[in-house]
Amino acid sequence: MTIEDNPGSRTSYGEELRRRREAAGPTQGELSVRAVISRTHIAHLEAGRRRPALDDARRLDHILDTGGVLENFLPTRGEGAVAEHFAEALRLEERATAIRVYGPNLVPGILQTEAYAREVLASGFPPKTVEERDKLVGTRLQRARILGDFKSPVVWTLLAEAVLRRHVGGPAVMCEQLRHIAQLGESSRIRVHVLPFTVGPHALLEGVVSLMWFDDLPPVAHVEGLKTGRVLEVPSWWAGARPSTSTPW
Repeated sequence: MTIEDNPGSRTSYGEELRRRREAAGPTQGELSVRAVISRTHIAHLEAGRRRPALDDARRLDHILDTGGVLENFLPTRGEGAVAEHFAEALRLEERATAIRVYGPNLVPGILQTEAYAREVLASGFPPKTVEERDKLVGTRLQRARILGDFKSPVVWTLLAEAVLRRHVGGPAVMCEQLRHIAQLGESSRIRVHVLPFTVGPHALLEGVVSLMWFDDLPPVAHVEGLKTGRVLEVPSWWAGARPSTSTPW
């Protein structure tokens, strides 16, 4: 089977990548050096455990001389439920056993209420149609279903003080949103910490960061900016670390 047969399958995508690599000649290690992608990540791609980012797929196409096949048949294309740069992070989030997320400006998506999410999604430019916004709100609420299992994933949230003070949608919307977070915290479903303005400069000033751990994958970090995002494999020295369930962020 090739990815043309089933472009939505990670497994078939990985099989096609492996077939193209073997036909071109380089080993996984050689390809990793030329594509500036870790050998471990290429192994995960070929095994169907991960999906490549768009720029990674383009480099692989160029190196393997595949005529754009690996970019054109990315499994994330055509799904439309989330921005392309967040699609990989969404799939990883669903498999994570532990998540630690920092929200510098807004409540993280996994914790947003419907009204709060609708206001956030209505603020972008160019404006979204009602249909587009409804679809994105539905996907954002779907993400919260992973909190339905009381034990997994273990979720720690660090909110900048600005998140609590920024009025999104007016007093009623903010009241509902903050009560939702408080209820999740009081029920011990999530752990919430607030980073006050008085802390001053700190290591997370540059934007949204999510750390995720898994049973069957190495841990990753997802960093996100304006219309951009990237999943990063953590350094090898950190890969064996597990998040504590009893210590602060």
